Amino acid sequence: MGLEWGNVRLMLSAILFDLDGTLANTDTIHFAIWQDILHPYGIGVDRSLYDATFSGRLNVDIIADILPQLSDAEGKQLSDRKEQQFRERAANELVPLAGLETLLQWTVEQGIDRGVVTNAPAANANFMIDALKLRPWFSTIVISEQLPQGKPHPLPYLTGLTKLGVAADQALVFEDSPSGIRSAVAAGIFTIGVTSTHQPTALLQVGAKHTIADFEDAALLPILERLTQ
Repeated sequence: MGLEWGNVRLMLSAILFDLDGTLANTDTIHFAIWQDILHPYGIGVDRSLYDATFSGRLNVDIIADILPQLSDAEGKQLSDRKEQQFRERAANELVPLAGLETLLQWTVEQGIDRGVVTNAPAANANFMIDALKLRPWFSTIVISEQLPQGKPHPLPYLTGLTKLGVAADQALVFEDSPSGIRSAVAAGIFTIGVTSTHQPTALLQVGAKHTIADFEDAALLPILERLTQ
């Protein structure tokens, strides 16, 4: 049966997941750390600024925008300090998004492959995946900072498709940020927004076809069933 998206019929072979905000809700931790890190520079980070400028973006791009006076080396030092604090704070706070394990087990039963595509720095991504005990579930992990372009550029998701050996019309993406959704949609992939960090309207406006609160959302199963029948 599949699911119609424009003139394309989707038949699901792989699911690509964002990491922060999608596999686990880390937003409150990142928000608090950015506030602390930038306070000495006289920059106050409120929720609207965070959502517009920080969420889902690479640190190098964030720092270049808000602290253009820093050298590349100084920007990297700031980024490294911020992410070290994240790992320290998150060590005892990380939990998978509700329903994740059930969804992952369902993919195994359906013969659907899985991958992670993230803008998180490599040290954070590996820390989170191991802390959440998710590594056995994922054959593919794409780290945007190791590519020429990160999200919202489509390259991270195009790379995920290549690594999994599937076409865009065989894949599904779960993403929580507008930046990530733009990346996935630009790669031609059917995308479901996870509203852990943004309102549904913000995710639908940038191309998400549906939104869910988490992986226990009653709206999710009917979509998955249509994609696999």
